[in-house]
Amino acid sequence: MSGPRFEPVRTVRAYERIVEQVEEAIESGALCPGERLPSERDLMVQFSVSRSTVREALRVLQARGLVRSRPGDPHGAEVQPFSPAALHKSMTTLARVDELSLGELVQFRMVLDASANLLAARLRTDEQLAEMDAAIAGMRAAVEVGYDAFSAADIAFHDAVARASRNKLIQICTDVVRSIVLGLVSGKIAAAADREALMRQSIAHHEEVLAAVRAGDGPLAARLSRQTMYDYYLGYVPVDERPALRALLE
Repeated sequence: MSGPRFEPVRTVRAYERIVEQVEEAIESGALCPGERLPSERDLMVQFSVSRSTVREALRVLQARGLVRSRPGDPHGAEVQPFSPAALHKSMTTLARVDELSLGELVQFRMVLDASANLLAARLRTDEQLAEMDAAIAGMRAAVEVGYDAFSAADIAFHDAVARASRNKLIQICTDVVRSIVLGLVSGKIAAAADREALMRQSIAHHEEVLAAVRAGDGPLAARLSRQTMYDYYLGYVPVDERPALRALLE
């Protein structure tokens, strides 16, 4: 018999339905940050479930950063404002369970940083240029100090560029992806025999990017950013994932 092929039906637990409805209410604006859900007892009545089911749903919602819940709180769980911490946790979990490869993360960072540089070249202020200058000066000073100080100055540069893009989502995603990538490779970089050479090469790349941003040349700043990421991380990415990175250079 021909016809459509159906997938097995997934059994949905009661607490998952509660989570779905609360998430929908938050996404639609029916529940806003600072507002409170009904008490546990009222939720039990509204959803016709047990107290343990309600508490499991609240535990999941809190783990996702959507509410802050205290067992037995008569005022109900409080809806939380959006936090990058929730996004960071989700992406970190995906990376740890191998749903996101290092190649995919680096590729996404190449896209994000290039976009930030493109926008920064058009929108940056003199104060933000000064912040980028100061960050590179910090990188130079940190070469003799150690990798941790160098990495902090490097992050300060990219944070300044991201702020200059005037796009909050780029700022959040850049911070999240960068920290995950660095968490995966920082140990290898810190232990590299040619670490000082790598740091000096990185400084040269950053100086080129800053010159393009200062000149207002967005396309050049974006292209240099992609090349910098490619050169810096290629050796840490598995061989079979490298073509995807090269595709962003073409």
